[in-house]
Amino acid sequence: MATSVNEITLKESKIAVVFEEGNYIPIVSIQLVFKNAGHLSNTKDGLADLAAKLLNEGTKKEGSVGFATKLDAHAVNLHAGVGRESFVIEVSALKSEFSYAVERLEELLRDPNYTQEAMDHVKRQKIGWLTQKKGDFDYIAATALRAELFKGEALGRPYSGTLESVESISLEDVKTFISTHLGYNNVIGVVGGDISFKEAEGYLTRVLSLFPKVEKKEVKRIHASDKKEVLLIDEDTQQAYIYFGAPLHYAYSEKDQYLAKIAEYLLGGAGFGSRLMEEIRVKRGLTYGVYASLRRTKSVSYLSGYVQTKLTTQDETKALVQKVVDDFVKEGITEEELDRTKKFLLGSEPLRTETLSQRLNRAYNDYYYERPLGFAKEQLSKIESVTLDEVNTFIKLHTELSDISFSIVTKKEDNTTK
Repeated sequence: MATSVNEITLKESKIAVVFEEGNYIPIVSIQLVFKNAGHLSNTKDGLADLAAKLLNEGTKKEGSVGFATKLDAHAVNLHAGVGRESFVIEVSALKSEFSYAVERLEELLRDPNYTQEAMDHVKRQKIGWLTQKKGDFDYIAATALRAELFKGEALGRPYSGTLESVESISLEDVKTFISTHLGYNNVIGVVGGDISFKEAEGYLTRVLSLFPKVEKKEVKRIHASDKKEVLLIDEDTQQAYIYFGAPLHYAYSEKDQYLAKIAEYLLGGAGFGSRLMEEIRVKRGLTYGVYASLRRTKSVSYLSGYVQTKLTTQDETKALVQKVVDDFVKEGITEEELDRTKKFLLGSEPLRTETLSQRLNRAYNDYYYERPLGFAKEQLSKIESVTLDEVNTFIKLHTELSDISFSIVTKKEDNTTK
């Protein structure tokens, strides 16, 4: 059965449901995706993440261990997680156990473990994780780059939290976040497996009735800086960790996403087929790997990439990243590169829709990004017929990609980068 987007009505609110029935494996999954309730909605750094972690601590009555034991006995997976823009609660189980699984979700929502003991536990875990990150040079460089690219914006803040912000988050903060961001009028249902839509509608109505009505907000559009800053962060390291980013004046809602996909693949997303890998690793041996992507979400579009190299080749590598992007934007790509990219993107397409979860995720993205179902298939047909001139016209329009800022974790005493 094909994946579809349906609707259910609850308290006069229309709720979209991405749905696919598949009875070849007797498993059912329901995801509740709450819009504009992720990291970018934090009122304190790390709040959304702690809210998800607290929901994973079981019920007040059973506690985390007791509740987890009940789930394990019936092979039920029940989990809350958070991304930049969304907060997700997922429940999955064998078809024979799914009614029990939904009852446990209802139990959790009626009696979450809102105790100081549970709150202290998740805060200790988060503080431990953040303490470990003090020695994670990739994390340090990436966080500093975001702070520079998106200065003054939620995306520029350490949305996973800091030691100070996590310490300051109270149980009341978490309760307020959940009650004001997770609402029946602010959710998309994603349902798949051995279940009919009528059954799914029944389960969703039961579960979503336990949520309040919340104030709906649109995702704020954020723009990356074009100031070409270079941040040097002094650490006791034997390698240079180079993270880089630049603005991309291109929206998630554009209809010619296939052009951005081709450009992304050839610039830094193709592994050994990309310009960055060819110039920096293959020709010069300066790194094991270098990657870049053109991120295109509701909140922001930008170039994001990273490379690791020796301290002694830091300057050369940084300069090469800049040159490769400059040349890419100025000259575009070759016919040979386009042909190779077409073959890969068209040939690998079946691998992207093999599983139910892949198909549901693709349909969800189509809905979330306000595209028609089957948008990806339509884009593939355009990739097949696209010309070199069309791709190069697109690439050469985006000169802003050359406005690169760098965040580099390095050992300053061993390096003279200005």
